[in-house]
Amino acid sequence: MAITAGDIAKFRASTGAGMMDCKKALEEAGGDMEKAGEILRKKGIIKAAKRADKVAAEGLTHVEAKDDVAVIVEVNSETDFVAKNENFRKLINEVVNHLFVAQPKSVEEAMKQPMTGGAGTMEEYFTNATATIGEKISLRRFEVVKKNADEAFGAYVHMGGKISVLVVLTGSADESLAREVAMHVAAANPKYIRRDEVDVSVLKKEEEIYSAQLKAQGKPDNMIVNILKGKMEKFYSEVCALEQPFIKDEDKTVQ
Repeated sequence: MAITAGDIAKFRASTGAGMMDCKKALEEAGGDMEKAGEILRKKGIIKAAKRADKVAAEGLTHVEAKDDVAVIVEVNSETDFVAKNENFRKLINEVVNHLFVAQPKSVEEAMKQPMTGGAGTMEEYFTNATATIGEKISLRRFEVVKKNADEAFGAYVHMGGKISVLVVLTGSADESLAREVAMHVAAANPKYIRRDEVDVSVLKKEEEIYSAQLKAQGKPDNMIVNILKGKMEKFYSEVCALEQPFIKDEDKTVQ
C-alpha cells in the first residue's frame, strides 16, 4: 500500500523516531504501524513505542470515593478549551453524582437511565449539553467500584483531570497509603499489577524484539540467553506496578 506523508507524521508522533526511519519501517511493514514499531525496536532505533492506544479526544476524567463506593469517569469534548469550561466541570460532577446513585453497569445502560434530579434521561442530558456548549460532549467510560470495610480506596486526580486513578488496597484500610499508590500509578502508568497478569503473547513478542536487538549487536547465542533474562526482569519492572520503583522512594519497589 502507498505510504502517505500523513501516515509518516502520525507514526513519527507515536514513536519519536526520525522521518526516514519511520518511512522505511512503514514501507517494510506494509503500512501496519504496530509492525513498523516492532521493526524500529528490533533495529534499536527506538526503545519502545509511545502509547498509541490513547483516545484522540479532549475532555476530562474525575474520580471520587464516598464510604465504600467509588466512581471514576471520563467525559469527552472536541476541544481542550471546552474541557476547561465551568459548565463542563459542572456536567461531570452531575454525571458522577448520578453514577453514585444509579450504579449502572455500562455506558449503554447509563444513557437510558433518568438523570438523578430530573433533566430527562442521561442521553437527553448529553444532547442538551452538546447544544448548549456548542460541540459534541460524550460519556466515554466509567467504573463504579465497591470495597469492603477493611479495604481502602486511593483516589487521585492529576493535571486538573487529564489523568484520574482509583486504587483499591486489600488487607489494609490505610487511605493515605492507597492515595500514594494512586499517585504512583498516575506518574508511572503501569499496564499490569503483577507479572502473572502479563499475557504470554506479550512476553514472546518482547523476547523476540530483545533477541533481535542482541543479535544485531553481534552477541553470541549463549550470551543472549542470560542477557535476555535480565532484559525481561527490566521489562517487568517497567510495566508491573508492584515491581516498579516507588516514585517517592526509588530504592523501594511498590511491593
